[in-house]
Amino acid sequence: MNKKENILVIGAGLCGSLLTLRLAQRGYQVTLVEKRPDLRKITQDAGRSINLALSDRGLRGLRLAGVEADAKKLCIPMNGRMIHDRESNTFLSKYSGRQNEYINSVSRPGLNKLLLDAAEAMPNVTIIFNHGCKTVDLPNASATFKNYETNEEVTLSGDILLGTDGAGSAVRKNMFLHKKFLFSFSQDWLTHGYKELEIPATKDGSYRTYTNALHIWPRGEDMLIALPNLDGSFTVTLFLPYKNSDYCFENLNTPERVTEYFKKEFPDALQLMPNLAEEFFNNPTGPLGTIKCSPWSTYGKTLLLGDAAHAIVPFYGQGMNASFEDVVVFDEILDKFEAKEYIKTDWKIIFSEYEAKRKKDTDAIADLAVDNFHEMKEHTASPLFQRKRKLETAFEAEFPQEYYSKYSLVTFNEHITYDEALRKGRAQDKAILNLLDDGKLPDSLSLQEKLKLVKRETKEIMHDDAVVKNLK
Repeated sequence: MNKKENILVIGAGLCGSLLTLRLAQRGYQVTLVEKRPDLRKITQDAGRSINLALSDRGLRGLRLAGVEADAKKLCIPMNGRMIHDRESNTFLSKYSGRQNEYINSVSRPGLNKLLLDAAEAMPNVTIIFNHGCKTVDLPNASATFKNYETNEEVTLSGDILLGTDGAGSAVRKNMFLHKKFLFSFSQDWLTHGYKELEIPATKDGSYRTYTNALHIWPRGEDMLIALPNLDGSFTVTLFLPYKNSDYCFENLNTPERVTEYFKKEFPDALQLMPNLAEEFFNNPTGPLGTIKCSPWSTYGKTLLLGDAAHAIVPFYGQGMNASFEDVVVFDEILDKFEAKEYIKTDWKIIFSEYEAKRKKDTDAIADLAVDNFHEMKEHTASPLFQRKRKLETAFEAEFPQEYYSKYSLVTFNEHITYDEALRKGRAQDKAILNLLDDGKLPDSLSLQEKLKLVKRETKEIMHDDAVVKNLK
């Protein structure tokens, strides 16, 4: 494989920036092109700074590129979900019973700036901003861009082209419109949208509520969450139906109506949000959807990664982590091929192997994210769900090497694939809920006896699921 090859990367978001950095570290010549202005030189638009939950899979990608320590300086640990009920009571539901397992609240633009700085510092990286991709010549790994500053068009090319240009990917659109191969594409929207709001810091810069948690107000149909920022504020996100509900984005159309809604559903949050009405009407409402497609590569010249290949809803906190894991998996395959001294014409084999290894896992986390949407808004405050979580936390604390909840399998086990986490995690959830509902886990049993029952039931469910799958 010729390390002097030129790689054209389209999209300088989180995935594209990390991918560029890692490819440059491997010795490739990389040109990174972004349609937006350099975010390090502009003020972030209000309502578009959505916080992200950085966990083990994402940290592994940052570690690979040598920027984990710097990224952690931007993070605030969150040990669990702080559940808020309608009466303003709260309780903390920990993410894990093991010590030192937590997720991290991190600013998207803050992390993106760090990655851009690291990539730009490489002598074999060129970054071009304000250039929107218009067309892609898939067989020749080239693309035509519009320079938004001059309105001129320019064509750039590489030995290969990597599309990391997000859920609205122009590279993917060109693959979809291409007539010489079959391209499958699905886009499934939730009936809910989201709107970002804020709990500001106090006058002295401190936090108005508990810092080290992801705050959640589950209300069945609706949900409010809040993640802490380094400046003492919280980024608040409201998830709400667009229409056909007593309270929805369609009918929350006056400040009085918005205040009435928050006073009824989120009274303790309302007290912490002095600018609620202004932010509600000034900040945009965003859609929530899942994108799946195949194939991810064409002609051995073009490949999709990150949200361009597999955009998911944010309810497992894995969108960024999955994209960073894409970089890890791609890097592992490059390692194998470079060790065999393959020549550059083998990109087609590399791309094919990458997709074969990765596709089932990105499909799995997409499905898990939709599952968790319903779990968070409907079930997190239910007594049965809390009994399950209490039992799982106890298992993890007492038998840390023997039991991992579905959440832990996904979030804290980067060496387990998403597909495996889905299959085992769903079976465990079903096993515990069935046993609890049937009264088969009474207090008279020891914790070890309960775990033995759960393991046996889980094994039986996984066996039955495998039989059904094989019969299809």
